[in-house]
Amino acid sequence: MYLILTSGLIAFLLSLVLTPVTRDIFGKLGIVDHPDAIRKFHTRPIPRVGGIAIAVSYVLALALVLFLPFSYGSEIQGFAPSVLRLFCAAAIVFATGLFDDLVGYRPWQKLAGQVWAALLAYLGGVQTHVGASQSWNVVWNLPLSILWMVGCANAFNLIDGLDGLAAGVGLFATLTTLVAALLDHNLHLALVTMPLAGCLAGFLRYNFNPASVFLGDSGSLLVGFLLGCYGLIWGQHSVTLLGLTAPLLAISIPLLDTTLAVFRRFLRDRPIFAADCGHIHHKLLARGLTVRRTALLMYASCGFAAALSLLAHALKNELTGLIILLFCVAAWIGIQHLGYTEFATVRQLFLKRSFRRIIDTQSLLQEFEKDLLATGSLHEVWAVIVRGAATFHFASVRLCIRGAVFEQTFNSSTPEPMWEMRLPLSSNEYINFRRAVSSEPLPFVGNFLHIIHHRLAACPEPQDIYAPVLKPVTSVQT
Repeated sequence: MYLILTSGLIAFLLSLVLTPVTRDIFGKLGIVDHPDAIRKFHTRPIPRVGGIAIAVSYVLALALVLFLPFSYGSEIQGFAPSVLRLFCAAAIVFATGLFDDLVGYRPWQKLAGQVWAALLAYLGGVQTHVGASQSWNVVWNLPLSILWMVGCANAFNLIDGLDGLAAGVGLFATLTTLVAALLDHNLHLALVTMPLAGCLAGFLRYNFNPASVFLGDSGSLLVGFLLGCYGLIWGQHSVTLLGLTAPLLAISIPLLDTTLAVFRRFLRDRPIFAADCGHIHHKLLARGLTVRRTALLMYASCGFAAALSLLAHALKNELTGLIILLFCVAAWIGIQHLGYTEFATVRQLFLKRSFRRIIDTQSLLQEFEKDLLATGSLHEVWAVIVRGAATFHFASVRLCIRGAVFEQTFNSSTPEPMWEMRLPLSSNEYINFRRAVSSEPLPFVGNFLHIIHHRLAACPEPQDIYAPVLKPVTSVQT
């Protein structure tokens, strides 16, 4: 126990000393993060390579305890090869983030570095053990382990958008893993987590609002990756996915934020790796909370998740379903209060049957386009357009093209206000659609016009330019 506490104290003191030194050096070199008043709310340029101080402090703390006269020295030396293999993988993640901080990487390059590191960690023994057969290691355990480690690294990278947020959340997750290791008398896991907790606590002294240094990608990716690795080591005793419940809950807040970000961007057809202002901390700031209160509220959420994690661990998978349900209910209530328009829109689409109407409209558009492309003469084109206008409940349609005028009005027995949509085909050619103001909105109206414009552009000259006017327009225009 003294060895573990000593390693944490050494890491804490090293982080307290090295963080301002790193900050000052890279601040003078101009390696800083500039505010933009959109996603970055600091008021002045701030050095963004605080991950260097954490990495150096962490490695030095673990190295120093090897030379201290503790009775566990022989056991630590036997554990050293495993730690070395893990650190080789972590070094790749750290280098990937550091190069991104210094020169900038494309998203796929960052992802490639993380996958490479995760594969090395897996080969070094950091992996799930779901299923006993060897085939499971290839079919299930390998992709699941890599997905977990890469997901954890990116979760902390994405949540690092506020003073003290990623470092504080990482500290809660690290302490949760440390307590679980102590309860299991897992000296090895406790020995590697305690220095990380000390590093994050020392770094938080300079990173909490108002921050004078940021983690940067080198720090956030490293912390997330290490916690992902330690979560797998924590859950290795289980042969079912339930063994990952406690580690999952320990880092559930950054994982939840990442899941929401991916889902939101998918719903809005935005690039998955594109930055936006829809993270949980952005939503809390938009509701009027200060930076400090937002960070403290996120810490409280992490504390709640940590308590559930340790409870699931202590009960040894008993009542795990109830614990997961409790977390999901709390998360759902919290998400509702954040006011995500994307999720509200999806809910309205299903509750108001709008989703089925969209599918129906899209199907009708495809049938309309198919019929339109099968036409030959302009009169056949006009007949299909009339049927389409009736299908989509337009009040009237008027086509002026190549000297011919076509017009059709539908069900205008009582005058009512109309809106008009005009599609120019050339300088003196057009097609007009009119629709009652009281009618339901028409989804994909742009697609409808595009289909018509594409077909009319290829229409031949009409044989009879004096096309009949079938019925005059009698509705009232507003």
